[in-house]
Amino acid sequence: MNYIETKKDATGNPVRIYYNDYGKGDPIILIHGWPLSKEMWEYQINDLVNSGHRVIAYDRRGFGKSSKPWDGYDYDTMTDDLKALIDQLQLENITLIGFSMGGGEVVRYFSKYQGKGVTKVVLISSITPYMLKTESNPDGVAQEMFDDMSEKMQQDRIGFLDDFGKTFFGVTLLHKPLSTPLLEYYRMLCSFASPRATQECAKAFATTDFRDEMRLVNVPTLIIHGSDDKTVPIEPTGKESTKLIPDNEIIIYEGAAHGLFYTEKERLNADLVNFLKGKHVVLDFVHSEIEEII
Repeated sequence: MNYIETKKDATGNPVRIYYNDYGKGDPIILIHGWPLSKEMWEYQINDLVNSGHRVIAYDRRGFGKSSKPWDGYDYDTMTDDLKALIDQLQLENITLIGFSMGGGEVVRYFSKYQGKGVTKVVLISSITPYMLKTESNPDGVAQEMFDDMSEKMQQDRIGFLDDFGKTFFGVTLLHKPLSTPLLEYYRMLCSFASPRATQECAKAFATTDFRDEMRLVNVPTLIIHGSDDKTVPIEPTGKESTKLIPDNEIIIYEGAAHGLFYTEKERLNADLVNFLKGKHVVLDFVHSEIEEII
């Protein structure tokens, strides 16, 4: 089994990060969303490896097969784990792909480690730059919504995950974009996470403000977001990111919900491979022009 060790937890025990490593070529690191694990990338890995890349997917601390310490679920510590993976595997010419919560580690890696070794970035359904509704972020999600999530997780975490998964993938009575067994499989993956990690990571992605860090993402960046994402609304995240990252393009999947890594997998994979091959157009417009486009 593939593990790297990052710095010890508060009790002195080593924290081990589990990863899968496939293919050859310039590396891609896949950073999973909350509250899933690296297995969420099942439908991307084959196409990415076949495009001529080494593909590394890892479990964030507290999730999947990685260590589950009590603390360390802030973005600084989780980004230190990403840096340890990059250093110990001696990776260069990296494309970082962060889904949802995973976009936070991507951005923090640039502000904390100057993006060392990274040549491209993809943010998919990402929580960056800022999720929380405030006076300066009026399109964000109200604190009451996150408080309600926290309370439900404490009362019945699995019941919460069951309801959350339906919103995550856009499941309704008339729209079922994935089978019931697959939806239950994703719920199972989420259930394997540490309850403490699930709670603390929700706090991290809800309250961490990346707005001042976004301009430090100084490599070509592809932003992909669903227009009907009710888990991470596009207005304060995907659309706002286009105004802050210097060299970016955005692709909006009309009608897509949050979990587009499955519901839009063929399109997503094609867009990722095209971007990796350099088939992208850099948007270089002033903010008002970007707003007119999106």
